[in-house]
Amino acid sequence: MQGKGFIKFIAIVLAIVCAYALSFTLVASKVEKDAKNAAKGDLAKEKAYLDSMSAVKVYPVVGFTYQEVKAKEINLGLDLKGGMNVTMEISLAELVKSLAGNPTDANFNKAVQNAQIQLNAGGKDYIKIFVDEFEKLSPGVKLADYFSNQDNASQLKPSASNGDVESFLEKEATSAIDRSFTVLRSRIDGFGVVSPNMQKQEGSNRILIEMPGVQDKERIAKLLQGSAELQFWQVYQVQEVAPLLENINKILAATLKADVPATKDTTTAPAAGGKLAGLEKAAAKDTTAKGGKLAGLGKKDSSAVKAELIKSNPLYAVLNLPIYQGENGQQQLMPGAVVGMSLQKDTAKVNAYLKLPEVAASIPSTMKFMWSVKPREGSKIFELYAIKVISADGKPDLGGEAISDSRADFDQKGKPEVTMYMTSEGSAKWKKITAEAAADPNNKKSIAIVLDNQVYSAPTVQNEIAGGVSSITGNFTQADTKDLSNILKAGKLPAPARIAGSYVVGPTLGAQAIHDGLISFVIAFIVILIFMALYYHRAGWVANFALLINLFFIIGILVSLGAVLTLPGIAGIVLTIGLSVDANILIFERVREELAHGKNTATAIKEGFKHAMPSIIDSNVTLFILGAILYVFGSGPVQGFATTLCIGILSSLFAAVAISRVVFESLLNRKIDVSFDNSITRNAFKNISFDFVGRRKIYYVISTIIIIAGIGMYFKNGGLNLGVDFKGGRTYLVHFDKAVNTEDLKAKLNPVFGNETPEVKTAGEDSQVKITTTFHIEDQDIKTDKVVEDALNKGLAGSKYEIVSSQKVTPIIASDIVNGAFYAVLISCLFMFIYIVVRFKKWQYGLGAVIALFHDVLMVLSFYTILDGIMPFSLEIGQDFIAAILTVMGYTMTETVVVFDRIREKLKESGKEDLHGEARNNLINFALNSTLSRTILTSLTVFFVLLVIFIFGGDSIRGFIFALLIGRIIGTYSSLCISTPIVIDLGSSAEKK
Repeated sequence: MQGKGFIKFIAIVLAIVCAYALSFTLVASKVEKDAKNAAKGDLAKEKAYLDSMSAVKVYPVVGFTYQEVKAKEINLGLDLKGGMNVTMEISLAELVKSLAGNPTDANFNKAVQNAQIQLNAGGKDYIKIFVDEFEKLSPGVKLADYFSNQDNASQLKPSASNGDVESFLEKEATSAIDRSFTVLRSRIDGFGVVSPNMQKQEGSNRILIEMPGVQDKERIAKLLQGSAELQFWQVYQVQEVAPLLENINKILAATLKADVPATKDTTTAPAAGGKLAGLEKAAAKDTTAKGGKLAGLGKKDSSAVKAELIKSNPLYAVLNLPIYQGENGQQQLMPGAVVGMSLQKDTAKVNAYLKLPEVAASIPSTMKFMWSVKPREGSKIFELYAIKVISADGKPDLGGEAISDSRADFDQKGKPEVTMYMTSEGSAKWKKITAEAAADPNNKKSIAIVLDNQVYSAPTVQNEIAGGVSSITGNFTQADTKDLSNILKAGKLPAPARIAGSYVVGPTLGAQAIHDGLISFVIAFIVILIFMALYYHRAGWVANFALLINLFFIIGILVSLGAVLTLPGIAGIVLTIGLSVDANILIFERVREELAHGKNTATAIKEGFKHAMPSIIDSNVTLFILGAILYVFGSGPVQGFATTLCIGILSSLFAAVAISRVVFESLLNRKIDVSFDNSITRNAFKNISFDFVGRRKIYYVISTIIIIAGIGMYFKNGGLNLGVDFKGGRTYLVHFDKAVNTEDLKAKLNPVFGNETPEVKTAGEDSQVKITTTFHIEDQDIKTDKVVEDALNKGLAGSKYEIVSSQKVTPIIASDIVNGAFYAVLISCLFMFIYIVVRFKKWQYGLGAVIALFHDVLMVLSFYTILDGIMPFSLEIGQDFIAAILTVMGYTMTETVVVFDRIREKLKESGKEDLHGEARNNLINFALNSTLSRTILTSLTVFFVLLVIFIFGGDSIRGFIFALLIGRIIGTYSSLCISTPIVIDLGSSAEKK
């Protein structure tokens, strides 16, 4: 075998990369286990232990801290960890009106309204829709008359065409979404969410935010939907504030007396010196040292001495003054706007101290404290600033409305900087403020740039700035300047953000999902290992070895790419394992054919790999195309499934083909006998000769009857059972302590939902129901979610229950999901057709495959409508159903392509491009029968895997797996009885013409 050394090299490199990626999870787990052991069930102590370890290096040799290790561990999705998923929509209608100065013109506002209606109905580009609507309502009127105002004069001339205005609006819309993204990200960071995931949904005005562990929906709604407020403040210097902090420390010492927080932590913190020592070490990285009365604290070993020092200096126990070593060796206050520094876990304690009545009374009315938005680089240390309040009304020196534009730029030395442009009114105020800050050449002062009461930057003013154009420099990266530029623009952000969709998973459901997912994973994996070992004997163990390597590679690659592992993702891994045996089965069946022809084992293995490769490549490419389309058009769990599927396909190809070949070569070189069967399986599927082609009309009739029955049930049931993500609304999964009657619940909920009858269905068990309602779904008020949930609780009063998950989908999101699903199926069929035609050079093959795909979709939909209400679980059609449909299409294509490859192979052997009449019928029957063993074995393997997931995988994916189970049966039936035989009829029609 050529390239054996290269394959080994790639395998070793992949193994090292995957082991490295997975090692972070092991290290993080060890630290967390130590925390549990030390805390002995006390959650507060456990959290304090982990906080104290955040800056401690826990990864041997490499030297990563616990915080860094935690960021690189396996990232679990909300369905496994619990938390909240939110889709934020930026209101482009409000943006357009604001940019035009909120005109009262009836046609203009009608165009804005019409564009929003079309966007809600599934339109894509709001700006283009608006311009088209305006031109219809006001023909001959120039949009520049509205938008070329004082604020936009530098970018838009009065003579600008409507096309120029459209380009300007598109640019502003993109900028508004970017700025909103930055503002929302800063708010999420400030909220303290661990490992949040934020994504701009390209081509739309929406931002997807995933927040693991978050459950407080009302607080998150206020946090995300509140308007951004950009401010510019003068600040006090540390020398001015230090005496006040010293006085506050004395007040606290006298007031708190023996009530000293942090003393208890010295017994559990692993670092010598407890909290204060950890703070000193972290601060040392930033060239500052712990000073004041606690300067020598780290040198003492006695906890009693430490406790005594903390009692007398409670403020300095959680807040460091910025100190440096002067030339005379004495510690001095570092000049600047930073008045103190604290670890993230101590900032809340500092805030609490500053709010105490005794302390608040000592703070001048002209001073208020604010924290930096981000910690210092490489640490968890936040900086404290003292803001100077000059105006009597407490307003800032300058507001965000003064900014007309800002951009990330580079100075003359090529270093990143931010250029800021002021309005004419803002320029005059800015000149005055900067003149005051730079008045003393020996003590130039800073101006803080504040958003949502957090300091983003506090640059020192070098001189008076006239003209309204300023450069902000510092130790910036390009990413820093881009963020700061967006923050500056955010002050004039005219586009409000609202929650268009949300999904909340409770921690109980997440824990159950992990348990069910792992159980299904382990059992399915064991089923495959046993089957391969029993059926293929020693060769089966080679396949099992490749399977284990494949599993290791899949999980390692997912972790190294930072992919989020969801429950559908686990299903994707298990399914990929089931599909990965397909390549081995293809190879092993071809090897068995060669052995039956009397060839020796080495030659049979070589020929088997050679003849199986075209089918393996074709089948995997078609499935990969489906995975890619799923990823592009899906979102959330569907994307998780698609990511796993695509990575699994690539990994399976390498493991099943390359690695297993190397293992076989090694066994042969060591003269070890390699068997591909046993006495029971040796003659399986031999001498089979089904007349698939001759009976094809019977199969057409069977399919037609099922599809007609499905259409009949469709009209009888009043349409498909669409999930909330396809029709909009709110869904709550509610678990009760005992079995409940769904009709009784519906009657209770009807009056509290404004006589709007909700949909109530049993979900998995009699004590768990799914409640769906469109009550107030169009209402955009920030308090609506709370109103609906209060109504739900009122309707359920008198029962003992828990809301384990909730989902909200607005009509605009629902229309986008429907459109995405439609395009996903349509584009999949188009790609399949193109690939088949190119590979097999016959349009009949391509069209036959596409007809089979539509046949499969109709069959699965028919079974869903027929069985809905009969099965003991919900058969809703939502995003996960579309993922199942596309996967079913992948099955059919995989099976069909293998048969087409066998037909092509036989035609090549006969030296002909095609056959006609009875000769073609015989050839297709031969191809179907000769690949029947592979078709049946692969189908059974995948079917058993899906059956295990269906039984043990939990309620949340049961409907999804049921669609795959039906699809597996239909896909096998379709590839044998529909797609390939239909080529006969298409070919006959072409011959007659």
